[in-house]
Amino acid sequence: DQLTFRLAGDYDLWFHAQEIPGSHVLLRLQAGDVPDEADLQFTANLAAYYSRARQSEQVPVIYTEPKHVYKPKGAKPGIAIYKNERVLWGQPQRVK
Repeated sequence: DQLTFRLAGDYDLWFHAQEIPGSHVLLRLQAGDVPDEADLQFTANLAAYYSRARQSEQVPVIYTEPKHVYKPKGAKPGIAIYKNERVLWGQPQRVK
């Protein structure tokens, strides 16, 4: 929750394995930065690696701007609802 709701900046991107328990991961960006495909893929790979699907070949990973991530009232830590997401396929075996 700290990472997603307190540390995430306006220009960052938030990543999470889709429908799978796992860590929230940020790609830190500055105003005007446009992430390249390699950075997006690396961050998706990290989100896949730090999820319960770590042993899978490919894991669907969503990403969106932190302003589109919400915590439902009374939800347990780590629970988040998101919108305006895009999907990448993370490859956890590439994280070493």
